[in-house]
Amino acid sequence: MSILNKIIITRSAAETQYFGQKLARQLKPGDLVCLTGDLGVGKTCLIQGVARGLQVKGYVNSPTFKIINEYKGKVPVYHFDLYRLDGLTDLRGLGYEEYFYGQGVSLVEWAEKIMPFLPKQYLQVEMRSIDEHTRKIILTDWRKKK
Repeated sequence: MSILNKIIITRSAAETQYFGQKLARQLKPGDLVCLTGDLGVGKTCLIQGVARGLQVKGYVNSPTFKIINEYKGKVPVYHFDLYRLDGLTDLRGLGYEEYFYGQGVSLVEWAEKIMPFLPKQYLQVEMRSIDEHTRKIILTDWRKKK
């Protein structure tokens, strides 16, 4: 059963990470997951679960100051955090195309900052805070840009 095109409620960081592990089972090389939501809503927490599900060893943290972290797992995992991105020129300088169109799974926090650069297909994951511990995760199946 697909977990895409669904609304998921998690009630703890552990549940959010567990959902990320389940989501990882749906991902394959070349996939792009675009995460949106307010600061502190749990985007990195979800990515930690996805990374665990893709057999990444070691600690996964947000690359806020580096913009991208690369991890080795079942497939390469590219974790982007675009919170501090100054402009689209910074993204071009990273060689984002090699990541987005490569053989790994790209996970992008603050993806709304780079909408013009996203491929035609990607998984949209919107996260919302309901209360201190509860999160609403809205997954939109592989969205096709017009």
